Amino acid sequence: MRKAKPKKRYILPDPKYSDTLVTKFVNNLMLKGKKSLAYSIFYNAISIVEEKSGESGLETWKKALNNIIPSVEVKSRRVGGATFQVPLEVRPERKNSLGIKWLIHYARLRGEKTMKERLASEIIAASKGEGSAVKKKDDVHRMAEANKAFSHFRF
Repeated sequence: MRKAKPKKRYILPDPKYSDTLVTKFVNNLMLKGKKSLAYSIFYNAISIVEEKSGESGLETWKKALNNIIPSVEVKSRRVGGATFQVPLEVRPERKNSLGIKWLIHYARLRGEKTMKERLASEIIAASKGEGSAVKKKDDVHRMAEANKAFSHFRF
């Protein structure tokens, strides 16, 4: 085990909206260290969202992220040779990271031509409470609900 916990790294806010959550999203969106490309994809997706929905793109994105963020999840726990799926509350930092990762993952799986269009479509769908990322959150919640009987195995 470590002697000391590593220091928490603080992320600088993004240049356009001055929001650290945007920077975290872009860092997850980034592939092979191409951060400027990731920023352009995100900003273009936000502008597409503004055109399609007629609302503020950043607000729509935040609403979509809030619709995706899970409150409970299941973790495997071995007790006496058997493995149980134990429902646990999700830490606030992990909530955000899971929501961001799911949004990006399911945007990449969409059928549109460019990534900015895929991301914009997934953001619009998630803000309405639809889409694959919201379905993933519902599946996680349903699994936690189904395994509520094992909640006494929490650690």
